[in-house]
Amino acid sequence: MRVIVFSAKPHDRQFLEAANGRDRHEFVYVESRLEPCTAALAQGADAVCCFVNDRVDAHVAERLAGQGVRLIALRCAGFNNVDLAATARFGLTVARVPAYSPEAVAEHAFALILALNRKIHRAYNRVREGNFALTGLLGFDLHGKTIGIVGVGQIGAAAARIAHGFGMTVLGMDPAAAPVAGVAIRYVSREKLLAESDIISLHCPLTDGTRHLIDHHAIARMKRGAMLINTSRGAVVDTRAVISGLKSGHLGALGIDVYEEEAALFFEDRSDQAVQDDLFARLLTFPNVIVTGHQGFFTREAMMAIAETTVANIDQFARTGRPLHPVETA
Repeated sequence: MRVIVFSAKPHDRQFLEAANGRDRHEFVYVESRLEPCTAALAQGADAVCCFVNDRVDAHVAERLAGQGVRLIALRCAGFNNVDLAATARFGLTVARVPAYSPEAVAEHAFALILALNRKIHRAYNRVREGNFALTGLLGFDLHGKTIGIVGVGQIGAAAARIAHGFGMTVLGMDPAAAPVAGVAIRYVSREKLLAESDIISLHCPLTDGTRHLIDHHAIARMKRGAMLINTSRGAVVDTRAVISGLKSGHLGALGIDVYEEEAALFFEDRSDQAVQDDLFARLLTFPNVIVTGHQGFFTREAMMAIAETTVANIDQFARTGRPLHPVETA
C-alpha cells in the first residue's frame, strides 16, 4: 500500500522504516499537518498516517475519499481529531494504536510531579549561576500523600503502580473502576477525588464528557495548594481556570505535557518567534508551572511499539480490508 505520513518527523521515518521491514508498504513522508489545505498531498495514496494534531474533519474526509484513500492509520491512541461520522459516511476506515508504552506517559507524569515538587527546574538554573541557596526550594515527601488518578486505563494503572511504589494513597475515578494488580486503589466520586487529593493526575481520553473536566468549579473543590498534572489531552483542562487558580494560589503547581491549543505550537522549533498565544504565554510566567511539548509518549520503546502497531494495522487492512485495531463509530 502507498501511505502518506503526515506531520512526519525524522523519528517517524526511523521507526516506521524499521517496522516496515522489507518495504512491504511505500511510505511517503510529509512534514505538513493534514488539514483541508494539505489533503491534496494524499492524491494517489491508499492510506494516510496521522498524528495527534492532524485534522480529519468532514471536508478532509470527503477529499481523501475522493482521491482514493481507504484507510486512516492513526499513530496514536486518541482519535478526538477525527470526525468518525464523516469518515464512516465517506467509506473511510480508521485505525489506531490503542496501547504502546503506558509506562512512558505515566513515568513522564511523575517526572513532572518530582520536578515541580522539588523545584528541579529552578535549582538547575540557580546552580548554573553559582547560586546554591536552598531558599524557595522546599518540597514535600510523596510518601504518605494522596494522588487522585482520573482515568485508570493502561496509563492510569501504570501511574497508580508508580504512586504505590512511592507509598502514596491512590484514589481513582473511572467509569470502569477496574482493579489494578498489586495496588490498593479506592474508586471515588469526582468531588471526593478533588477534595482529598494532594496531587491530581489526568489520564482520561478527551470526550464530550471530559472536555474542561478541570474548570473553575473543579479547582475550587481541590485542596488549597494541590498539584495538577495533565499528560492526557489539553482540552481536558480549562486553561483560563488554571491561570485563575494559579494567580489566587489555590492551585499549588501545574505540570502539563499537553495544551488545548497546542496544534499551533507543539512539535516545531519556534524559538525565533514570539509566542502569539496569550494564555500559553501567561502560563510560562509562573514559577510553579512546567510545560513540556507533548513528549510523554516519546521513548524508544513507545516509538517502536507505535510503528509496529501502525504497520500491523496497514498489513491486516491490505489483506482483509479491516485493520487490527479499528476505531468503531458509535
